[in-house]
Amino acid sequence: MNEPGPVVRPTILIVDDTPENLTLLSELLKLLYRVKAARTGEKALQICLGDDPPDLILLDVMMPGMSGFEVCRRLREQPRTRDIPVIFITSQSAADDEIHGLELGAVDYLTKPINPPVVLMRVDNQLRVKAAADFLRDHNQFLEQEVQRRTQELAAIQDVTIIAMASLAETRDNETGNHIRRTQHYVAALAEHLRGHPRFAAELDEETCRLLYKSAPLHDIGKVGIPDYILLKPGRLTAEEFEIMKTHAALGLDALEKAEQRLGMDVPFLRLAKQIAYGHHERWDGSGYPQGLAGEAIPVAARLMALADVYDALISQRIYKRGMPHAEAVQLIAGQRGQHFDPDIVDAFLFLQGEFQGIAARFSDATH
Repeated sequence: MNEPGPVVRPTILIVDDTPENLTLLSELLKLLYRVKAARTGEKALQICLGDDPPDLILLDVMMPGMSGFEVCRRLREQPRTRDIPVIFITSQSAADDEIHGLELGAVDYLTKPINPPVVLMRVDNQLRVKAAADFLRDHNQFLEQEVQRRTQELAAIQDVTIIAMASLAETRDNETGNHIRRTQHYVAALAEHLRGHPRFAAELDEETCRLLYKSAPLHDIGKVGIPDYILLKPGRLTAEEFEIMKTHAALGLDALEKAEQRLGMDVPFLRLAKQIAYGHHERWDGSGYPQGLAGEAIPVAARLMALADVYDALISQRIYKRGMPHAEAVQLIAGQRGQHFDPDIVDAFLFLQGEFQGIAARFSDATH
């Protein structure tokens, strides 16, 4: 069985330029506390900033060089020393001096000649207060670290869930996992660029941009509900097959809503994921699906994904088509400004087209 270690006694620093006062206070305190002594303010600061700072300081005011008031002021300026309690012990008994000392941050003010029992009681009281404050500070720091750790855990669980769900859709689709990565980065680039735009600033704050990046991979999650003979068909779909394929938007919304219902709470990234999954085939002019929404009625998240998804579809090679050159895809999208796409999002895309090309190269289907 482990025996308890030795009790560490609090350390008191006595600062006084008079040797007799140092001796008197040291003899009074050394039976209960570890005692350090300094005859100048400069030496006191050196001790306080060292590896073994005191738990409390008894500080004279009138000293040659740096006064006790100046020592106290400097202690309060330093993060490492500002929480060390200071008790002034001085022959200056004027009320103005006492007020000034307390205004500088001292916890108490005693006048000489000292009354030993009073000094011991004041020191003990302030050490108790400091111990309680230290406990609360350490406890709050622990709680903050614990909240941060739990938050990181939840974020990691979210990320793993998104990756798992997106990977599930990916395994049943002719499109590659790099399509998911590319569109994710396209959306993030557009959102970040439009953050300062008057039309988008209210919705595209920093947190929303972060959640858009997280939720974008779920845009085609509904494809898990599309029959294989349509989803994996190595060629163009018939009109009837395309109508079935179009249901993936509603299937995606349904899957994400059920996930949210199971959680029993509103989850911000799932809210955006639902908007993207259900609305990224809507068109600015109202000719899209599944609802035929137009203009501002289409959620911003869906409008961003609409352009990102089309650009990637244009430049990507499929069994039934070649990949379109970047310049040709840019020209086609520019021609759909105000028809298929939000005009301001097209303008952002044209500004960022070099970045889009870089993302496409970085996550090309040839990447292993």
